[in-house]
Amino acid sequence: MKKYIIYQTLTRLWGNGRFSAWGDAAFSYLKSLSVDYIWFTGIPRHASGEPFVKGDPGSPYAVCDWYDVNPYLADNPEKRMEEFSDMVARVHKAGLKCLVDYIPNHVARNYKGVLPLYSWCDGDWTDTLKVNWSDPSTEAEEIRILEFWASKGVDGFRCDMVELVPADALGRVIKSIKREYPEMLFVAEVYGQENYTSYLDTAGFDLLYDKSGTYDILRGVFGKHRSAVELSRNWQFLGPNQSKMLNFLENHDEQRLASPHFAGRPDNMWASLAFELLFNDASFMLYAGQEAGEDASESKDGRTSIFNWCRPASLSDIWNSITGTADLPAARKEVFNQYRELLTVACHKVFKYGKVWDLCYCNYNSPGFSKNEHFVFARYDGESCKLVFCNFSQRRASSLVCIPEELRNAAGVSSDEAAIEAPPYGYVLTELK
Repeated sequence: MKKYIIYQTLTRLWGNGRFSAWGDAAFSYLKSLSVDYIWFTGIPRHASGEPFVKGDPGSPYAVCDWYDVNPYLADNPEKRMEEFSDMVARVHKAGLKCLVDYIPNHVARNYKGVLPLYSWCDGDWTDTLKVNWSDPSTEAEEIRILEFWASKGVDGFRCDMVELVPADALGRVIKSIKREYPEMLFVAEVYGQENYTSYLDTAGFDLLYDKSGTYDILRGVFGKHRSAVELSRNWQFLGPNQSKMLNFLENHDEQRLASPHFAGRPDNMWASLAFELLFNDASFMLYAGQEAGEDASESKDGRTSIFNWCRPASLSDIWNSITGTADLPAARKEVFNQYRELLTVACHKVFKYGKVWDLCYCNYNSPGFSKNEHFVFARYDGESCKLVFCNFSQRRASSLVCIPEELRNAAGVSSDEAAIEAPPYGYVLTELK
């Protein structure tokens, strides 16, 4: 599986909040971040203006018409589908690809369509009704829905809460779509690691969220209630499925990385970002504004609302910058440059395709190494061998890293140790000779 960089954007918050905001300036900006796919969150028409709706204009995950787009995304609402198709064409012309949401578990309470529904919802999703997948007609209609969007040129689907839908049924739906569109990318929001195999092998998803693995462990290490040793265990657990994972530090469900509820400041991000991007060949997802240090200052819980109109400061700054209205503020530019550098490094051959060697096991007793707060590994491909040291501590790290003979032989290097100095919550990237 290729290592993809996916950029998630809540479409109504980008630029003027319309399809027309997506042009050459936006695409050039994303290509500078090595982005492959844009996930346009909130395209299918969702419920709005009804008493049951959460917030205003409402949740993108309460779809009322699977064969329409949201009118507020178009300059001319009567031609909204044409404007959507034109945007997709511009994405492709720029050499990028696009994802849209696919929500197989539920629809809005005022859904217009033929999917059979239960009269109840899961959890507190009170603006929805659950789809009845035990009805024989459901799979055929779900296939028609996905065929409709595929015919509009989309390149893949981010599939919401798939664990609430039978894996075998989703497998038949995905298989049907891939017969006609073999390159279609299916990304699954999955939480239970015990379900990974089922949704990869039975359902046939291409990428799975590694939420309960990499994300939760990193957040726990940062919060001092989990150990970096668990990162090694997660890597061993995933084995050959590592390349089918999607790593992230933010998305619309999670608290912003730079918010006071998580890292709190950009300087605290870099070890976690370096680990997710460089340790393995998993794909990586950015949430719009993350690359400029968005802290969700307009919210009370560190999240950018998907229910209400809001205006994250970083997105305004990014938009002004890429359209030439104003320079990106210095503090945001510093964060952006660091993201761009790491994303560029992640696309280098040795990190995209090279082999991984977890070096923690042979450094637990090395001078200055903390197994709970440090993580060290190598990436090599026969031409280059890179060592990466991640410091998840608030203290500066000074360590003498041991390079075992087995790695030296495999990577063709002679160095048997490397002296490392890493800043608090920072990382070091060095070449082994």
